[in-house]
Amino acid sequence: MSLISMPFVDSGLDTTLHVVAAVVMITTVAAMAIGFWKLHELPINKAHKEDHHQIGLITALTWIGFLWHWVWVLAVLVAFVDGEKALRKIRDIWHEDKKPESEPKQGLVQVKEETNNA
Repeated sequence: MSLISMPFVDSGLDTTLHVVAAVVMITTVAAMAIGFWKLHELPINKAHKEDHHQIGLITALTWIGFLWHWVWVLAVLVAFVDGEKALRKIRDIWHEDKKPESEPKQGLVQVKEETNNA
C-alpha cells in the first residue's frame, strides 16, 4: 500500500458511494429549488389569503422578480402593507402636526397680556 492511495477505488463501494453522493446532491438541489419557489410565491399567497385588491399587480411583480430581485421586494411590500391604512395613518399624523400650530398657546398669551398691563 502506498502513501498516496485512493480509498474505495476499483471496488464495489466506489460505485455505491457515487450513487449515494449523486442522490444527496440531487435531493439538496431539489429541496433548495422548492424552498426558493415557496419563498418567491409568498406575496401571491398572502394576497390571495387577504383577498387583496392588487392581486394582479402582486402576481406580475412576483414573476418579474425572478429576473430582477428588487421587483420582488416591491411585491412583498405591496402584499404585506395595507396601503389604505398606511395612507390614513400618514394623513392623521400630518394633520396632528398642524393642529397645535393653529391653536394659540395660552401660556404665551397670558405672558403678553401681563406685560401689556404692567
